[in-house]
Amino acid sequence: MKNKQTLKALTHRVFIFRQWGRKNYSAFQSLNKVIIIAFLVVVYHMASEASNTFEIQDTAKTAFDVGLDEIEVSAQRAPVTYSQVARIISVMGRDEIEAAPAQSVQELLGFIPGVDIRKRGGEGVQADISIRGSSFDQVMILLNGINITDPQTGHHNLNLPVSLQQIQRIEVLEGPASRVFGPNAFSGAINIITKGQAGSRVSAGITSGENKYLNFDVSGSVQTGGANQYIAFNRKSSDGYIENTDFESNNIFYSLNADIGEDKLSAQFGYTEKAFGANSFYTPKYPDQFEEVRTFFSSLRWEFKSRIHLVPTVYWRRHFDRFELFRDEAPSWYTTHNYHRTDAAGAGANAWAGTKFGKTAFGIEHRLEYILSNVLGVPLSKPVDVKGEDAQYTNSKARNISSLFLEHSYYNGKWMVSAGVLANIISDSEPGVNFFPGIDISYAISQSFKLYGSANRSLRMPTFTDLYYNGPTNVGNPDLKPETASSAEGGVKILGKTVNGSFTFFYRNGENSIDWVRKPGEEVWHTKNLTNLVSSGIEFKIAINPQNTLGGNFPVSKIRFGYMYNNLGKKESGYISNYALDNLKHKLDFAVTHRIWKNISANWIILFQDRNGTYTEFVDGGYGNEVDYEPFFLFNGKVSYRAPLCTVFISASNIFNKKYYDIGNIVQAGRWVKAGIQFNVNFN
Repeated sequence: MKNKQTLKALTHRVFIFRQWGRKNYSAFQSLNKVIIIAFLVVVYHMASEASNTFEIQDTAKTAFDVGLDEIEVSAQRAPVTYSQVARIISVMGRDEIEAAPAQSVQELLGFIPGVDIRKRGGEGVQADISIRGSSFDQVMILLNGINITDPQTGHHNLNLPVSLQQIQRIEVLEGPASRVFGPNAFSGAINIITKGQAGSRVSAGITSGENKYLNFDVSGSVQTGGANQYIAFNRKSSDGYIENTDFESNNIFYSLNADIGEDKLSAQFGYTEKAFGANSFYTPKYPDQFEEVRTFFSSLRWEFKSRIHLVPTVYWRRHFDRFELFRDEAPSWYTTHNYHRTDAAGAGANAWAGTKFGKTAFGIEHRLEYILSNVLGVPLSKPVDVKGEDAQYTNSKARNISSLFLEHSYYNGKWMVSAGVLANIISDSEPGVNFFPGIDISYAISQSFKLYGSANRSLRMPTFTDLYYNGPTNVGNPDLKPETASSAEGGVKILGKTVNGSFTFFYRNGENSIDWVRKPGEEVWHTKNLTNLVSSGIEFKIAINPQNTLGGNFPVSKIRFGYMYNNLGKKESGYISNYALDNLKHKLDFAVTHRIWKNISANWIILFQDRNGTYTEFVDGGYGNEVDYEPFFLFNGKVSYRAPLCTVFISASNIFNKKYYDIGNIVQAGRWVKAGIQFNVNFN
């Protein structure tokens, strides 16, 4: 039975109306649709009138006009191209993003072999991300190279101020990256790169579907001299696929990229707000949970181009979280909701210079993480009012993280060697400086085949939730230590015009690994430093672009296949794991993009997942037996018709309506069909 209750009004408004406007699709909601449709008509009319002078961008070709091997990626402290990197980086360009049967970043990331997305709600409401068997707190998220990882909990790491329509490219660095990005890039890093390329453009689209799903996007960029400004807005809502899974979200994003002489200025600002029914999100014992989050984010970066390339950066992220264990009627013992406000602010500088001996990079960064809460942290001497709420923050906690980076990359014919070290100091942690070195080596057998190997040390600090959360079914541990790991990987990379791929062996030995655990028969989860956690496995992926060899008339434009096997073991037994030991043991994905007829094309994706571990089944109001996660196949598809100025599409996820679980006791959405139209106009 679908939830018919109105979503609660967000308590703070920045750019939208006071109420959600959802009361059984009220007059405001109808007016909202009229405004959207009118806007799209105006855009289409403008484009049609000027179609003889406007250049229409064919996004299906953009990824290969330049060539994947020439794309500059974030894998070292100094700039490096995809073909030079002695690591595994998965890159999803704009063509793949547009073709994919996905409406959220979370869903899109799930199509990458080494990535595990464990969804709670539908359409990116909340999802945990891990890489190669890591926990969801061990992956760093970056937006245009800026760290936006949440210090409260990794559950909030993907609260992004951008939608898929605003993303130009996604880079996934698989394996530890602490010496490149700093603490918390424990098992990998994901860099989301937004649009903002030179030129003046406008884009607008609307998607509607089952479960009263509605997704509206509008964006535009303006080029004035050497400066490009980009602004985007997104609104998304649904009644949900089962009781208490309804949601609404709003995003706004702005970026500025300006050439000032030889230098470059980059600025960005983002805001996102989201309210959603959280059916059994954190415990199945209380299915009527509700959550509301808001995030502000901004950064400024100046790139000085001289003999020594210098890039100073400052950034700030503020996140609000209101969690209700009971959405409506609460028992007498439940007296208040959970309120959290976290701030993460940082400043740093990165520099590099090239000589005949290679390229040397060095940098410094300081990051402050601070939380106000009525649950997390240590007691305040004087409580602080929660703005707009009849509540107070009673606890707080701050910590400082200082990092020094040094890296040198050497290129000599077929050889490439990059070695570096992170020196790190964390306040109120173990005293002294901790060092995390690493080295990457590659050897080009030929122009298309490269052998590579890598060894790195990494670390991850406990989140404020790990340290301090106490609830009906969870108890934190303020004495937790940072977790560390030693990792190694090696394999072969294929870098061809038609075929790209890799085959990799990987190994990670985690020490003091953090997880929520409990003993059999207990109902309360505790955080604990597990003695040792070892992850090892293989990963194979290949992408074939037949048209690069057979010509553009060949109907199949791309074939992609990926497989990962991951074995995770612990040396300390006797505990049931809530997160760390529930990794994907087998993951397989197969995708094909092909032309059906003229301008009609299709993209099909098949996913297979076999998850390790068990969960305690919750039945009839109580916990029952330990049950295994069942393996499953998912079939997803999207059919698109591309006209000169617009694209019309229909997509479906979970086509065969498979019942499955990413997280124990949280059933995922069944078949979900959506259709939409997207206008893209280039005014150059």
